[in-house]
Amino acid sequence: MFEKILIANRGEIAVRIIRACREMGIKTVAVYSEADREALHTQLADEAVCIGPAAAAESYLSAERILSACMATGAQAIHPGFGFLSENSRFAEMCGKCNITFIGPSPEVMDKMGNKSQARRTMMEAKVPVVPGTKEAVYEAAEGERQAEKIGYPVMIKASSGGGGKGMRVAKSREEFQEAFQLAQMESQRAFGDRTMYIEKFVEEPRHVEIQILADKYGHVVQLGERDCSIQRHHQKVLEESPCCALTPKLRKKMGEAAVRAVKAVGYESAGTIEFLLDKHGNFYFMEMNTRIQVEHPVTEMVSGVDLIREQICIAAGEPLSVKQEDITLTGHAIECRINAEDPRNHFRPCPGTVEDLHFPGGCGVRMDTAVYSGYEIPPYYDSMIAKVIVHDRTRQEAIAKMRSTLGELVITGVTTNVDFLYDILYQEDFCSGRITTDFIEKHFAG
Repeated sequence: MFEKILIANRGEIAVRIIRACREMGIKTVAVYSEADREALHTQLADEAVCIGPAAAAESYLSAERILSACMATGAQAIHPGFGFLSENSRFAEMCGKCNITFIGPSPEVMDKMGNKSQARRTMMEAKVPVVPGTKEAVYEAAEGERQAEKIGYPVMIKASSGGGGKGMRVAKSREEFQEAFQLAQMESQRAFGDRTMYIEKFVEEPRHVEIQILADKYGHVVQLGERDCSIQRHHQKVLEESPCCALTPKLRKKMGEAAVRAVKAVGYESAGTIEFLLDKHGNFYFMEMNTRIQVEHPVTEMVSGVDLIREQICIAAGEPLSVKQEDITLTGHAIECRINAEDPRNHFRPCPGTVEDLHFPGGCGVRMDTAVYSGYEIPPYYDSMIAKVIVHDRTRQEAIAKMRSTLGELVITGVTTNVDFLYDILYQEDFCSGRITTDFIEKHFAG
């Protein structure tokens, strides 16, 4: 097992990883930008190294500075968390060349699954259902339009290197295609430095359902059930839950088996997620694979009792999985709400500032993952998420009631947050009855 791990991230995920390491007797190194000098993760880690100015490109996205910090402190491994360099195959490759263990999959697998066009082809070969679409990359709008005619409108235009909703546009007709393609491609070029696109059939009113998997170096793969991540705003998840109330036991088994096939097809090692679109007829289609831990991993931990961060670290250290498929029992229902410093009444504008009064709720089945504290200054340079509230109870209705109570007790002053917006979602009749699709927010909060 590792003696010291560097966490190449910030915020609540850095804190989460530090706590897992502490429980395992592993020392930790935090890295921070000048804007995060007083951040909680820098205070909780055994060591902390400043890696540059506030701009992420000069700090958290600088592979060279992070690797220098790792070697200077004698850390044997790097945990990338999510975002930043977590799915950067070049960074993973650089770690290997420096004899530093990257806690995640190999660079080759990241490349194979990170490129969505290539991932689709791989899934087809593994007999995992995929949304009808192009098999080869598309670079020109004219070619994309020809392919869209064959697929049939509406279509989704996607960046091959995309993620987080960037480089995505829907074209409902031929008249909309050219502009949508050009906008998606420009966004992809800006965000990822890649103009490679692909076209697929737009599945109307789908659910976004993902399967959590773990795979070790010895060919053992387990799936830990699904998460329903359909409550989204501009393809960014807002609220997640496990299990998905739309799945029958038969469909759950079928999706889980497909996810395991997908993972085995690429020789995956580490924690990862296979994401599917589920239509109203019970058909599901592979969408993408996330080759990292995800923001919403706590709901799976709550229903499965498996510490996903611990398993990630153990896999990277060469240990076999601590659980077999027959050991995994999913119990009850969990919901996660993302608390963001933003103003829902002003187009969700980010609202950085200084946290004044702070009260976190507690109780049976209540978990808070956060890195904020009273007096903490939320910097304007990074993602606006400042906390995650996770609850667990016996049934979905009981979990909803618990989340309402928990959010009602939560106090964060000094900055504007989306707590009231989340509270409103929990009282929507369609949400309470489980009638959820990816356009839920668009339908119920159009204003």
